[in-house]
Formats: sequence, C-alpha cells, structure tokens
Amino acid sequence: MSETEHRRGDYRHFQPITTRWHDNDIYGHVNNVTYYSYFDSAVNAYLITEGGLNIHEGEVVGFVVSSSCDYFASIAFPDVIEVGLRVARLGNSSVQYELAIFRAGEPQACAAGRFVHVFVERSSSRPVAIPATLRRALERLLPG
Repeated sequence: MSETEHRRGDYRHFQPITTRWHDNDIYGHVNNVTYYSYFDSAVNAYLITEGGLNIHEGEVVGFVVSSSCDYFASIAFPDVIEVGLRVARLGNSSVQYELAIFRAGEPQACAAGRFVHVFVERSSSRPVAIPATLRRALERLLPG
C-alpha cells in the first residue's frame, strides 16, 4: 500500500482520537500495536452511535478475524488524530473495513490498515446475518 492511496477524501467517516502519554514507546512515538486499538475504537464507536450496536447486552457482536496495518509517518503524544473509516466489502455476516490515521486536519494518512469483523450470535459464537440497523450504517460507508 502506498501512502498516496490514503488521502482524507477517500474516507466516509472520521473519528477523532486524542493520543495518550502511555501510547508512546521508548522510541518516542506511538507504538505500532496501539494503532490497532485506535482502529477498533473508531469502528466500535461508529457501530454503537450509528448502527445501534449494544456491546453489553446485544444478541449479536462483532469478532475481529483479520487485521493489518501499514505505517507511513510517525505520530506521538500529544498529537490529536482522526481515524478515517470506510467499508471495502460488505457480506452477509462479515464486513471488511479500511481505516487510516490522520493528524487532525492533514490530508495524507500516517498509517492505513484494514480489519474484518464477523458478526456472531453472542451465546453461540456462530456467524449470523448482520442486523438490519447495522447493515444500513455500514452501507453508508461504502464507496459512493
């Protein structure tokens, strides 16, 4: 993935996140594993607020089954970042998100990644069809 493929205008939704002191590693920048928590937080915030996902008591939950990230430029505390979010593929029980980390207001991504959620029945952990309210929210993130 080239960083030129990940410009702000390519994403449908943005979730602001403030980096935290403990996000930095010994090298003085945000540790690579922390980017995954930013991705997870951005997606779940969107699913909760826009799709009505009930993470505590809902019958359906999303499990991450695959993820990756490419890094183009460092970020560090106290940067304010925005996670760009779009949907690359929407299946019956799964969705592939594409995400990018931007410093607030900057046009070019510092990192870009993807992950796949499979929606499952909480009680059995078996895949189920994406509920209608979640599907409508995810459809808004598809390329227009």
